[in-house]
Amino acid sequence: MTTPTTPHPTTKSLGLWTCTALVIGNMIGSGIFLLPASLATYGSISMFGWLFTSAGAILVALVFARLARMIPRAGGPYTYSRQGFGDFMGFLIAWGYWISLMCGNAAIAVAMVSYAGVFWPALSNSSGVAAAVAGGAVWVLTLINVMGVKMAGRVQVVTTVLKLIPLILVATVGYAFFHPGNFVPLNVSGESHFAAITATATLTLWAFLGLESATIPAGDVIDPERTIPKATVLGTIFTALLYILATAAVMGIIAPRDLVASTAPFADAAQRMLGTWAAYFVAAGAAVSCFGALNGWILNQGQIPLAAARDGLFPKPFAKVGRSGAPTTALVISSIFVTILLATNFTRGLVGLFTFIILLSTLTSLIPFVFAAAAQLIIFIREKKRFEGQRLTGASIVAVLAFLYSLWAVGGSGQETVYWGFLLLLAGIPVYVWIVWKRGKSEE
Repeated sequence: MTTPTTPHPTTKSLGLWTCTALVIGNMIGSGIFLLPASLATYGSISMFGWLFTSAGAILVALVFARLARMIPRAGGPYTYSRQGFGDFMGFLIAWGYWISLMCGNAAIAVAMVSYAGVFWPALSNSSGVAAAVAGGAVWVLTLINVMGVKMAGRVQVVTTVLKLIPLILVATVGYAFFHPGNFVPLNVSGESHFAAITATATLTLWAFLGLESATIPAGDVIDPERTIPKATVLGTIFTALLYILATAAVMGIIAPRDLVASTAPFADAAQRMLGTWAAYFVAAGAAVSCFGALNGWILNQGQIPLAAARDGLFPKPFAKVGRSGAPTTALVISSIFVTILLATNFTRGLVGLFTFIILLSTLTSLIPFVFAAAAQLIIFIREKKRFEGQRLTGASIVAVLAFLYSLWAVGGSGQETVYWGFLLLLAGIPVYVWIVWKRGKSEE
């Protein structure tokens, strides 16, 4: 068994509501606000993708809830994979998950700019201005996170409350403006029903990334064995219900041909419902939502390298923390890469860039999900005495189903995404070799 992850030294400041806000806030970010436009190319069959993904996400959430009780330490998927498979696999998961966080932050920044374009049209017309604003938001929130986890947690709670208002508005009042004809035909993609459901399930999974968020800063969580599982499961179920209701409302309000071309589908739906003021209200809520999600994910993009560096699996500079206890070096280096990704890819256009990045980010997140589910089973087998007298059949079945679901979702990511994701994962191997070499030199 591997050496346990070093506990986080800072004062614990994250309770149940803050952790639940972190889970909901990180999931309800850019995904739900731009996805209706991406899903419109498949038609109403995408609702089956939502249902399938919701079930799979709840299975994964249950796995993380169990692992949080078993291993209440910082690092989330990285820590669990390392505990189950050892240092090398722990490094690869940390590496892949870190890449996923940076790609995801770029996508969230893109979505935020897309909705801000409702107020400032130059953001939709000029890729340079859009990239600058997206990058500026990344660095403002990086500074907030450098100030410490407690400050980032406060921002997360406030933005989570604000982002729920426009979503609940569309998911409830929207059905008064619902047109059933928009759901016909069922599948407009030209692909088989199975292929369309697979593709939409993978796209919608992006909106569930973040369900593991409460597990990552475990060292800062009050009573992590109880708080993290509750926050993870409650946050995932609540978010799944809201997603399905809100997306169905948007697709029923806006005709498919118009929805495909929309860069702010929720704002467009609100305009059809209640007029221009509602469009601005929802667009503002969507921008705030993305801003809040970006805050939560930037928190995580510092915590993962920090946990790995403390275990000697990432370069030592990533283990450095500032006076607030925040992983300053990890946060800054991560945000530099996010900025580069934004600067080099904005030529794809907002929706095209968003779709490509979310698929890449989803893939590099799915791999940690696969290994976390398998790690739970390995820990059950290897540490039989620890679980003696406990009924593990149900937990084992859930872990197997979560593993199969995550594996299926990897296949649904598409050849181009799997290709780039696999290359990015393998690119970390030389870094691991270098770290092992440096460790050997220091022990001579």
